Amino acid sequence: MVEKQKKMNARKTFAIGIDLGATTIKAGIVEKNGNIPDQLSADSKANRGPAVVIQQMIFVIQELLGRRKIAECSGIGIGAPGVISLTDGTVQHPPNFADWTKVDVGKQIRKAFKLPVFVENDANCAAMAEARYGAGIEFKDFLFVIWGTGVGGGIILDRKIYRGPHGGAGEIGHISIDYNGHRCNCGNYGCIESYIGQRYLSQRTKEIILSLPRDGTTSKIELLVNGKLDKINPAIISEAAEEGDATAITVLEEAGSLLGCALSSIMNVLDLRVVVIGGGVSAAPAFVYKAIIANIRDRILKPHKEGVRVIRAKLENNAGIVGAASLVL
Repeated sequence: MVEKQKKMNARKTFAIGIDLGATTIKAGIVEKNGNIPDQLSADSKANRGPAVVIQQMIFVIQELLGRRKIAECSGIGIGAPGVISLTDGTVQHPPNFADWTKVDVGKQIRKAFKLPVFVENDANCAAMAEARYGAGIEFKDFLFVIWGTGVGGGIILDRKIYRGPHGGAGEIGHISIDYNGHRCNCGNYGCIESYIGQRYLSQRTKEIILSLPRDGTTSKIELLVNGKLDKINPAIISEAAEEGDATAITVLEEAGSLLGCALSSIMNVLDLRVVVIGGGVSAAPAFVYKAIIANIRDRILKPHKEGVRVIRAKLENNAGIVGAASLVL
């Protein structure tokens, strides 16, 4: 019986990894060595409620399974924002998802595909991927940050993910840096996510550009979006910053400083020295990382200053897919 099971497992050559975001669902076929030979993405339609999001997930999974032999698939791993129950795969209160309280994602996906399905917090998935295959491979302990539509985190202690007693550990996006600050989607005030999340950065940049005097000069950001300011996103801001645009540099330096402020508090509490940053906004220019490190060192306790490192994630936007698949592989 044992030998039969081993042979069956040997035939399982890949898993499906799903990275569920408030903007996009990213999915891939992931092999046992962490390679992704095939992937695709789709609009998550998070503003249309859980049923639509689940249907979008089913669509991308069907597409990927149609490209391989389903008998070779060991299962489906899903990384989702919010508080996750590892026992039943429910996802509770994911930020930036409309009308979503508690949804049994694991059960619904299992019903659709009759395959093993495991669900984990998206930031935890990405942290596990970086610990196993990426920038964190040399570190026993580190803090992982996803900086994208929102701000999430995963805590690696002794090479294992730390989930907390209720599965909600690592929500660093909801560290408050100003108790009278911006109202966050989570209901709190002054959360770091409400200052440096993708939507905030885009809106803040638009507001600054609109406030500039019209003296004949044009921001590089405006040129890159052909004057359509609603098209501004962090990639555009980063590109303009690399070209020396003052507004873009100001916005990104401020964001780096604010993130450094939040991270210093977490590092003081957890006695950590290393931070790995991934997510869409993590592709920001090097000066943003200098601002992050400078603000950590300004605020971290003196005994912790030595050895502080802030590193870009190696797996970039694939970390969530690889980490989700690793729940099965």
